[in-house]
Amino acid sequence: MSNKTRFDGASVGVLTEVRRFIEDKQLLQNGDSVLVALSGGADSVALLHALNSLKEEWNITLFAAHFNHGIRGEEADRDERFCKALCERYGIPFFCEKADVPSIARGSGENVELCGRRLRYRFLDKTARDIGGAKIATAHHSNDNAETVLWNLTRGTGLAGLAGIPIRRGNIIRPLLRCTRDEIEAYCAENDLAYVTDSTNLSDDYTRNKLRHQVMPVLRELNPSVGESIGRMSAIMREADEYLNHISDKELKATKTPYGWSCKRLLQCEPIILKYAVKNILEKAAAPVDFQHTALIIEAMRTNGAVDVGGAHTVSCAQGILRIVPQKTDTDDFCMPILDYMREYGTRIKVRDGQPFEIAPPLAISGEKINNLLLHDGIPCDIMTRDTLIRRRRAGDTFTDHRRGVTKTVKKLLNELKIPRELRDTVLLVADGSTVLWIEGIGTSAQAKADLTRDGEYYLINGGLNNA
Repeated sequence: MSNKTRFDGASVGVLTEVRRFIEDKQLLQNGDSVLVALSGGADSVALLHALNSLKEEWNITLFAAHFNHGIRGEEADRDERFCKALCERYGIPFFCEKADVPSIARGSGENVELCGRRLRYRFLDKTARDIGGAKIATAHHSNDNAETVLWNLTRGTGLAGLAGIPIRRGNIIRPLLRCTRDEIEAYCAENDLAYVTDSTNLSDDYTRNKLRHQVMPVLRELNPSVGESIGRMSAIMREADEYLNHISDKELKATKTPYGWSCKRLLQCEPIILKYAVKNILEKAAAPVDFQHTALIIEAMRTNGAVDVGGAHTVSCAQGILRIVPQKTDTDDFCMPILDYMREYGTRIKVRDGQPFEIAPPLAISGEKINNLLLHDGIPCDIMTRDTLIRRRRAGDTFTDHRRGVTKTVKKLLNELKIPRELRDTVLLVADGSTVLWIEGIGTSAQAKADLTRDGEYYLINGGLNNA
């Protein structure tokens, strides 16, 4: 097909819009690898064709991936064969995976749509990593965005929901987001692009299809450009959402304390910034976020209360500090011989004439910093036995401060240091019986204090703590 034909009519609109969108939003960089999520429908076929037509401008390498949901029997297998043949025609490497999504959804208790989406993106992510960290291009367009906004609106949403489909999310990009479905179909027609039709798209059994077939036609009667109007609104909402996230992150940094965030200072924020700050705290902890929990947490900040937000997380606002506290699990009873732990996670350091001279595994820091670490977290190897354990605290544990020579119960010590109550049972310590030699975040006791004036070997308790 000649270039003239390719760029005639609606083709010019789609290609120009995709080019401008990629440039405006910096979706691609020179030399990128791009994995196109290819269903075989008009949208993804147009996306593959457009990127293939423009690939030399960005010096990109194209790949394609198809996920067969196993929902439509022979029709789904037909789509897979179509996508494979299309990629062979273009000389584009093709990846495919098939799964019985209905069976998996029944086993997991998920909605079939959500289960399929989860498995599809898991496949795309894995494929993108396997080919060297490619960007994933999906074929969402402005009609999809309008439907998403309406669906979010019916369920109740904030600015993020009104912002619609993100232009990018991690390594996922959406070059067609400014194009309409009509423009895409015209592009396919003018470029003689064949595509397949998913029969489930013609049914009203799925939520999105009801919006597409029943709601959007009514809205177009009121405003033929409703999709574009929603798109403009989404862009404004996206900018507002990004701005509020930015401001709330600044407030979180300003209110951070060693064990959480100051409730008093957060409560001085404007209400919308406070809500965003709470939302961002929950998101960073991978805890569920919703309007009701956000309101309850803000109330708990005023009353020193706590809120179970689900997902094995509790938000505590005790002692004026907001904290995300993981709920108790089997790992809270962690206990193992310190020698076994050190062989897997620790660092063994030999000291001669006051200087470390043999370190295994090596530490990429200066000798002075190593000495400081030894003085705080180093335990002499010769005082550890098979009975020395790394574990959580127990009743009767005692600790002798090497600076003052005062012995206290660990319970009293943690209380005096104002370690948050709900965190005290998560602190790791090294103990020989009830005599504690080291406490996480506090350091070594008088019995275990490093003496760098004498030659010896030490175990440094280091980053392996996160594996406990």
